Amino acid sequence: MRDNYWKFEQMGKIPKLNKPVFIEGLPGIGNVGKVAVDFLIDELKAKKMYEITSYTFPHSVFVNEDNLVELPIVEIFYMKSKGKRDILLLGGDVQPIDEVSSYEFSEKVLDLAQKYHVGELITLGGIGLTDIPKKPKVYCTGNSKKIIEDYKMDSVSNKLYGVVGPIVGVSGLLLGLASKRNIKAISFLAETYGHPMYLGIKGAKEILRILNKKLSLNIDVNKLDKEIKNIESEIVKKTEQLSEVTKQIAIKKLQKKLGKDVDYIG
Repeated sequence: MRDNYWKFEQMGKIPKLNKPVFIEGLPGIGNVGKVAVDFLIDELKAKKMYEITSYTFPHSVFVNEDNLVELPIVEIFYMKSKGKRDILLLGGDVQPIDEVSSYEFSEKVLDLAQKYHVGELITLGGIGLTDIPKKPKVYCTGNSKKIIEDYKMDSVSNKLYGVVGPIVGVSGLLLGLASKRNIKAISFLAETYGHPMYLGIKGAKEILRILNKKLSLNIDVNKLDKEIKNIESEIVKKTEQLSEVTKQIAIKKLQKKLGKDVDYIG
């Protein structure tokens, strides 16, 4: 593994964590996972653990509101919870842009998950449709029947086979690689419009409702509606700058290999 390609910078002292649940939400179709995790970070007042930079991230920088440049980063946050399991949250600007880097990144994230004795891992993403769904459905899949049963709800379907193609990117790889480390992992995928510039707010909201109930987060999911303008402004600007570098490259690579359209990318 190209260890010198990755930098995990610890941000201050980290307390002892109680078998945390690890939730990942990086950019993908509809940015469903990113919207959900960014909302959780704010609502849970989570504290930053790590900043991750890498030579495998898109070869671009963002121009911020101060007209200064920023490297793309991925961040990990934690929230201590009294009497309940703690929460780890992985979010950020980008995903690694090639297959090897996605595997390396996922393995490093799982190294960290084992270091902090993560009990369960949850990944979030979107299923791209040709039209905007009025009420997005949420599907789940995982690396064991047990964790799917644990998160079973009337609002979630585990009948994912045949609905989507392969789950591309970190959201999928974390599930598969976690099974080799005996870490239970599940993914929630919400329907969304498959356009690169569309934000799947409704899909993210449906996933948040599930996590709120199952993890007893005590958050007001409806506050997401009030924050849409700020979320759209920030994410759309970055998506405009990087969509061709990240998502389209990954989709085209997979299309060449499979010879057909790909409707979901981590």
